[in-house]
Amino acid sequence: MQSGSAHLKNQSDSPLREGPLLAVLAVVQFTTMLDFLIMMPLGPQYMRVFDINPAQFGTIVSAYAISAGIAGLISGTFLDRFDRRPSLLVLYTGFGLATLACALAPGYVSLTAARGLAGAFGGVSNAVILAIIGDVIPESRRGRAMGIVMSSFSVASVLGVPIGLYLANTFSWHAPFFMLAAVSALVLTGQWFLVPHIKSKSSHAHAAPIAHLVQILSGPGHLRAFAFIGTVVLTGFLVIPYISPYMVLNVGLLETELPYIYLAGGLCTIFSMNIIGRLADRFGKRRLFTVMAISAAASTLLLTNLPRVGTALAITATTLFMICMSGRFVPAMAIMTSTVEQRLRGGFMSVCSAVQHIASGLGSYIGGLILVETNTGRLHGYNSIGYLSAAFAVISLVLCYTLAPPAENASPEILEPVI
Repeated sequence: MQSGSAHLKNQSDSPLREGPLLAVLAVVQFTTMLDFLIMMPLGPQYMRVFDINPAQFGTIVSAYAISAGIAGLISGTFLDRFDRRPSLLVLYTGFGLATLACALAPGYVSLTAARGLAGAFGGVSNAVILAIIGDVIPESRRGRAMGIVMSSFSVASVLGVPIGLYLANTFSWHAPFFMLAAVSALVLTGQWFLVPHIKSKSSHAHAAPIAHLVQILSGPGHLRAFAFIGTVVLTGFLVIPYISPYMVLNVGLLETELPYIYLAGGLCTIFSMNIIGRLADRFGKRRLFTVMAISAAASTLLLTNLPRVGTALAITATTLFMICMSGRFVPAMAIMTSTVEQRLRGGFMSVCSAVQHIASGLGSYIGGLILVETNTGRLHGYNSIGYLSAAFAVISLVLCYTLAPPAENASPEILEPVI
């Protein structure tokens, strides 16, 4: 019988064995991302059916992110006590049931509560996915792995959202959630067969929850790592929520042309994120992050200062922005998984997920404070948001070079899935 370390080496050093695992993790990420994204374009239908105002609809949307952030902080106190495989199975089961609850929700309050549950389970599931990648995939191939899994966001934008809209318009707003709940059941089966047991040999497995969280927060360089990923997210979410109104009110696009922006951007990022992941493995994660951070700042300044132009030029500018902004996350997350010891990685990534959700909400809020609509119907202050975003891009670049891998990493014990 092979020892645990020998088994780990055989499993983690074989790209062929990584393929099925990365595929199922990518699909898990796809479903959780689609669950979040599908709410955005259905706003008019929800406001009409539930007779609610835009602020109340915003509450439904934010319930997912707020719950994901809170759940991330709480789960950070105990997630490393458990094997990654059952953790993901339990969390994803909760996500599937919460999605079904969304489909069955009879009203505004019940839907908001169900969205909160979906965010809690979905957000922590994503943290476990990143922890698994950090545990199983060698650093030399981690950029490629991150590119594969994180490109699921683009796939959800390009394929999932249009399908969800079609179902909602053909049947009702319940239909996309029924579809997603059914798909989640199939994905859960794939997890059972393809996700291995990953047991950390942590000496702190039975530490008090608060003490474990304190250890995560006080780890060498951990606060810098959280500040780093927070600025990465903040850089994007200062700008992203207001692309559509700026394109219509200032650049001159028709509302009917807006889907082309997200279709073009989503299609391109499917390929670009995988390419960037491979380049990060070849040339180094920090080097690629440097290139993408500078490119993101430049594309942000171009987009936020864009005058009235034709549709083709507008789509080109937004697509370039999406490629550069999304491209930062591949090397950034690969760097993040390498800054923590394996025995703390589950809790660390849960806190990381919470920081990302908080930063996304903070970015949207700050952008909304700066942006104002003038008497002429145009938006004023979007260029100021662009300059602020570019400044945070520079800050994230500085923080990137303050991060370093831990001196020691505990070797996890990886076993085959029980079939």
